[in-house]
Amino acid sequence: MSLSPAPNQKSWLVAADMGLGHQRAANPLKDLSDNQIITAGTIQYSTFKENKLWKRMRKIYEGISRVNHIPIIGGFLFGLMDKFQDINPYYPFRDLSSPTIQVNYLASLIKKGLGRTMVDMMRPTGLPLVTTFFAVAMAADYYDYPQVYLLITDTDLNRVWVAKNAAKSRINYFASCGHAVRRLKQYGVPDEQIFLTGFPLPKENLGSSDLEILKLDLAQRLIYLDPSRRFWALHQVEVEYYLGAENCVNRSNRLLTLTFAVGGAGAQKEIGVTILAGLKSSIQKKKIRLNLVAGVREEVHDYFMGYIKNLGLEEELGTGVNVLYSSSRDKYFTRFNLLLRTTDILWTKPSELSFYSGLGIPIIIAPPLGSHEHYNKKWLLDHRAGIPQEDPCLCEEWLFDLLNEGRLAQTAWDGFLNTRKCGTYKIENIITTGTMSHDRSPLKR
Repeated sequence: MSLSPAPNQKSWLVAADMGLGHQRAANPLKDLSDNQIITAGTIQYSTFKENKLWKRMRKIYEGISRVNHIPIIGGFLFGLMDKFQDINPYYPFRDLSSPTIQVNYLASLIKKGLGRTMVDMMRPTGLPLVTTFFAVAMAADYYDYPQVYLLITDTDLNRVWVAKNAAKSRINYFASCGHAVRRLKQYGVPDEQIFLTGFPLPKENLGSSDLEILKLDLAQRLIYLDPSRRFWALHQVEVEYYLGAENCVNRSNRLLTLTFAVGGAGAQKEIGVTILAGLKSSIQKKKIRLNLVAGVREEVHDYFMGYIKNLGLEEELGTGVNVLYSSSRDKYFTRFNLLLRTTDILWTKPSELSFYSGLGIPIIIAPPLGSHEHYNKKWLLDHRAGIPQEDPCLCEEWLFDLLNEGRLAQTAWDGFLNTRKCGTYKIENIITTGTMSHDRSPLKR
């Protein structure tokens, strides 16, 4: 059985159902695949045996995020599980191309047939395969699929993201940042198979390749993030140059808006309700609006709604407090991207959402979960695009101090200037033309 591509389809797009990170990375690239994202391991694209294995992998993956909250032994168990995806220190720079236990384990699963059904279904079409999950790329490469592209979804990566014999592998990589490029080289990937594209961001938040939506939204955001005009006094000329003076006039009458997003597995929901309690007075005084993002987790939605009721904030629902939840992943992404357009501050763990700092949204960094998120946090700090959270119980104090000092506006601006934001269009260009433009301008990176 083979798949039938749509007339204008340019590639197959494959993600994994492991939290939301791999799906979020794939979502902005849907134009390449005629709005179709294949989820690896689902019964349509795998045998019953493969399907069971994918489900087991998902439980392990999400368990890493959840086990840390088990009383007494949670931290210990989390440490053991995280070892499987641990990343070696970057320095000293050295050859790390030798396969690890994780690489050998994945290779053994692929030899037993993992991913073969899907690869065989796609092969007759001859379309490139773009994936956000390493196991899919490794399987396609092993079974000699002609064109394979793997998108790196974090700022750093475990050796398992690269084939057992990197020098002979034909996998091409879309690197999310310069650090990921250098890490791929450590693992033995040839230079010609690495494309520094940046992470793909939603077109709904970018506009066209000219970034007209991003420019407008960031200009408006800076107005709300700089009530004392400290940032504006220093950067007015620069802001108007990059964003356009016409965008820097206040076009709306809304409240300063903070969005807190849990992880895809529902991790850290407790931080969200602590923020809710800490900002209760400011919400009621119409000083701030709080969005609590439950993702696709109904139990997290119910958890947030229960605390809103317990805190006596039901009257603020829809105005001062919003809870974003959808049982449909596609609808969730659409609603979340729309929510970001009027979000001034994003509070979340340093997941793939770290790259959304490129939209000019300052990140309040919740504690990282897993080795890759520790590297994401370091990347945010190195690019001055995020600020580590203080005590969430006291957020009403330190959050407004950051606001009045102009530090949140500065963080938003640094994130916009210093991080890549054109990954979506660069990846599309590579798939459709085989080439990618290089430019140092922050509006073209």
